[in-house]
Amino acid sequence: MKIKNRITLVLGVVFVSICANAQNKTFAKEEFKQWAQTPPMGWNSWDCYGPTVEEHEVKANADYMAKELKKYGWEYIVVDIRWFVENDKAGGYNQTDPRYVMDKFGRYLPAVNRFPSAKDGQGFKPLADYIHKKGLKFGIHIMRGVPKKAVEEKLPIKGTNGITADQIYSTALQCEWLRDNYTVVADKPGAQEYYNSIFELYAQWGVDFIKIDDLSRPYHEGEINLIRNAIDKCGRKIVLSTSPGETPISAAPHVSSHANMWRMVDDVWDTWPHITHLMDVAQKWYPYIAPGTWPDCDMIPLGRISVRGERGEDRMTRLTKDEQYTLITFFNIFKSPLFFGGDLPSNDAFTLSLLTNKEVVKMHNESTAVKQLFQKDGKIAVTSKNAKDGSVYLALFNISDVAAQNVSVNLADLGFTGSVEVLNMWTGEKLKISSKEIGTVLKAHASVLYQLKGKK
Repeated sequence: MKIKNRITLVLGVVFVSICANAQNKTFAKEEFKQWAQTPPMGWNSWDCYGPTVEEHEVKANADYMAKELKKYGWEYIVVDIRWFVENDKAGGYNQTDPRYVMDKFGRYLPAVNRFPSAKDGQGFKPLADYIHKKGLKFGIHIMRGVPKKAVEEKLPIKGTNGITADQIYSTALQCEWLRDNYTVVADKPGAQEYYNSIFELYAQWGVDFIKIDDLSRPYHEGEINLIRNAIDKCGRKIVLSTSPGETPISAAPHVSSHANMWRMVDDVWDTWPHITHLMDVAQKWYPYIAPGTWPDCDMIPLGRISVRGERGEDRMTRLTKDEQYTLITFFNIFKSPLFFGGDLPSNDAFTLSLLTNKEVVKMHNESTAVKQLFQKDGKIAVTSKNAKDGSVYLALFNISDVAAQNVSVNLADLGFTGSVEVLNMWTGEKLKISSKEIGTVLKAHASVLYQLKGKK
């Protein structure tokens, strides 16, 4: 054998060995919390493309993010629901005659007519590679459970000795609004292996983030345990988002020890009641805001949405500018994960400004001790601290329909004893106050975001 060939063979063996070791790595319990020490920030295809997004659209949003947003911390590109259906539709789902794409082990594969780079069984790896080369991270959405088609065809479960999909399922608690999958019965032989097999595949593709739907209402503790185990065994750091609806507060100890982020409410769209409902539900979740585990406000329905979406026609967000400031201020001070729902290349200058304010991004990344001071009479005050520079953040909201309300907070309640330097974080205006209160008159649905520094 020639020396060159021998070297090539040795390097090939080393490469295979490295890949095998990476796949065999098992992460320690709750090590996953280290993978999202600050709230994840990215783009998700749902608000603009529903279940119909195509590869060229995903790439266009990735290109925009790499150019305009990456330097501010935005990094995830997530392909949302039903990427494995060849003939889905906008404004709902094709549940009459969906053409599913899956492999011999009952694992969904990208529809090649929508994702051409997935040809020849490559799956999402080429698209993930494209996104990784831009310094970004790649994510996908799935529904919990095992495909009905895999059950009907009694497809084998990879990693088992002859167990098939029809031996691990139940029709109980099947998702009510999308009937692609059946529930996986957590204690059935083969159940863990099924979840292991799909995450093994996702790790091979290079997936960095996964949003798993229909886990929260009712709360599917058994399947969440299977998912956590599967991620920890797959050898790749995959951030886990559970979704949707209103995760019960009784599940807080479990979800915060199994997922990096979890939805507090159903989908948030571009109407004012969606925002006020979110703020109301969020009140019980402040104690659970912590590095690596984040209560999730849902996607950001700003910019151009519903290009082929679920709700309404192609449009720019229906929220007024005041309402947009209120939404983005609340998401940031609450330290929610930030996943923009609009079509990024369609952004106007105002929408881009909401995503690229350096001081607001710094607050979102570095603040701690987030708490609500009050929520009453249509007025809300939320505060947090920055231990690195000693500053205090304060967001004030008038969520009522009253045209003008004074919303204020005692400086003593924020820990200040003397004069305070104040920065309006959206306008850049600076002022110095020596009174006992800080506040302002806010129009209906308006807000203000301050950074305060002074003697404590």
